[in-house]
Amino acid sequence: MRTAFTFDDVALVPQFNNVPSRTEPSLESWLTRDRKIKIPLIASNMDSVIGQELADILIESGSLPIFHRFCPFDEQLAWVKRYGSNTYVSCGLHHIDETLKLLDAGAAGVCIDVAHGHSDKMFHLIEQLKKAFPDRDVIAGNVCTPMAYHDLVNAGADAVKVGVGPGAACTTRMVTGFGVPQFSAIKECAKVADKLRIPLIADGGIRTGRDVVLALAAGASTVMIGKLFALTGQSAAPKRQSPEDVSVLEAKYRGQASEDFQTDYYGALKDKTVAEGVDFWAAVSMSSQELIERLLGAVRSGMTYGGARSIKELQRKAEFVHVMPSYMGESAPRPPQSAKRQSTASEATVGV
Repeated sequence: MRTAFTFDDVALVPQFNNVPSRTEPSLESWLTRDRKIKIPLIASNMDSVIGQELADILIESGSLPIFHRFCPFDEQLAWVKRYGSNTYVSCGLHHIDETLKLLDAGAAGVCIDVAHGHSDKMFHLIEQLKKAFPDRDVIAGNVCTPMAYHDLVNAGADAVKVGVGPGAACTTRMVTGFGVPQFSAIKECAKVADKLRIPLIADGGIRTGRDVVLALAAGASTVMIGKLFALTGQSAAPKRQSPEDVSVLEAKYRGQASEDFQTDYYGALKDKTVAEGVDFWAAVSMSSQELIERLLGAVRSGMTYGGARSIKELQRKAEFVHVMPSYMGESAPRPPQSAKRQSTASEATVGV
């Protein structure tokens, strides 16, 4: 039995740095086999994340939107007509005819979303899409093993999403016992990705800029983020005033396998299934633009500590160490108790 690691289990070792400024490194990266984007961040194709307002911000920032499939076909078609080759659409294992129409309308490609993407049905769907539109991208997922990554690429995938169970609203691991810790899943799949030259999208488990840097250094070309984007003012998530504090705006984030989502979309949980996700309300923390700037700022800083002018150089020079749980405690700010009391008193005064 081998050992596998989460983001909290590892740290990067600083490398010799000859990068004079944090503004110098290039953040450009490959989204798919033939398509680059200017920043390595993409928003999850979830109904509580991506919408028109966030899509506009992503494009302006140098990323591209991947719209979700959980809405009427006419709405998906309107997205494609608005954004054209600057947008991707989503599909499952069914409704292939609608997906083909969206590609025919001008979408850049399609993201196939399957909870367990290592399957015969996935292979057949990739082949069907590539046969119909050989010039369009197919992003396939999700998987968490090198063999699964390899098989999806062999089937024709132009990018592969890696991540089974690390999402903030996902309970797959708790329900089924299956799933590989996200850092190890990325690192192991990246060994194959490096040989096959097909981009790896790290999907799930991102809480801070630190996690983004680790995912990229481990071999991901881009990082897909759900909850952090959902809790911004420009997300598609429903918003409300907090029941505890009306001055606080909250957003509702939910997994696509949650009972809340499936009841909305399907009317009830499907027969012989159990929910593998949750929903929750949490405070809207910032704007989408501010989130992007903060995460990219962390990546730029991380690249200078790694002595890297590009994401590929960051990956090539990356040296990881396994750390103990106390590492995270040592890494966080630890003001003395007196300072904490003074801070609390100051906050109380400001509140008055």
